[in-house]
Amino acid sequence: MDYETIRVSVEGHVATVVIHRPEKLNALNARVIDELTQAFAALAAQPEVRVAVLTGAGDKAFVAGADIAEMAGLDSEAAGRFARKGHALGELMAAVGYPIIAAVNGFALGGGAEIALACDLIVASDKAKFGQPEVGLGVIPGFGGTIRLARRVGVGKARELVLVGGVIGAAEALAIGLADRVVAHDTLAVEVKSLADAIAKNAPLAVGHAKRVMNAAENVPLGVAKELEIQGFALCFATDDQKSGMRTFVENPRAPRSFAGK
Repeated sequence: MDYETIRVSVEGHVATVVIHRPEKLNALNARVIDELTQAFAALAAQPEVRVAVLTGAGDKAFVAGADIAEMAGLDSEAAGRFARKGHALGELMAAVGYPIIAAVNGFALGGGAEIALACDLIVASDKAKFGQPEVGLGVIPGFGGTIRLARRVGVGKARELVLVGGVIGAAEALAIGLADRVVAHDTLAVEVKSLADAIAKNAPLAVGHAKRVMNAAENVPLGVAKELEIQGFALCFATDDQKSGMRTFVENPRAPRSFAGK
């Protein structure tokens, strides 16, 4: 599929999605959100894809925020529709059966931070900057920032970031749990590929079940979360991957294992 604002490629089991508006620091507008939604849904239908990497074009920004020029003229009804698009994208990213890694190569502000938060893992360049500066523009985060940020870093720190509207560097993002890893800027692509490859070599259905159970467990009581884990564990035993993986291990614990995703 051809896209106007993003680039999508697949190498082996790893898909790479690049937001490609470098002249706008990859700012999110309605078309970008629509095309990201289409791309992640399409990748979910490709069984060879086991991991996706999301990043921004150029050397300055992952996503510098939502496109203010487009948003400035919105009325309340149109703004609500725009926010719903962003939430729907985040929900899709959480629901697809493959992990998504955000490779944050620069500014991840406003909607950019929110898109990163919708990913399963966030790997940041040491030059990355994170922030939710919306209150300085007369609005609040609209793509899940008041929700996902708190779940990642805790309510108190999330309140500070949202209410102050400031920007933090990669080291602080790592310290508060907003970023999972921080690497040298020039090695970001290599480090993310290594992480993606490490995930992709595992049983894809098991990885998908693990993602689903962990996401669901964030929002339910402990007893319900335990039952979700039990069900996910049991479902894995209906797969060829479990049978071949465990059989190979029993026969030779050091032998490499390959998985068909069945």
